[in-house]
Amino acid sequence: MKKDGMRRKYTTITIPSPLFDKLREKIKDTGFSSVSDCVTYILRETMVEMETKGAETKKNTAVVEKLKALGYTM
Repeated sequence: MKKDGMRRKYTTITIPSPLFDKLREKIKDTGFSSVSDCVTYILRETMVEMETKGAETKKNTAVVEKLKALGYTM
């Protein structure tokens, strides 16, 4: 349970059985207690990566726009 006494909400995601089996084999002797824990970790890391790339793209776009406003051509 979370500290504030509220329970976490979960949902089910379907993945192909061969992928599940591969993950189950790969996580043996790791810190992951289940395939679900591993998949959650992978998804969180992927989201962080996507958000970082999105922020970089926005920053780069802003720089290009500022340079164009100053008369530079791209």
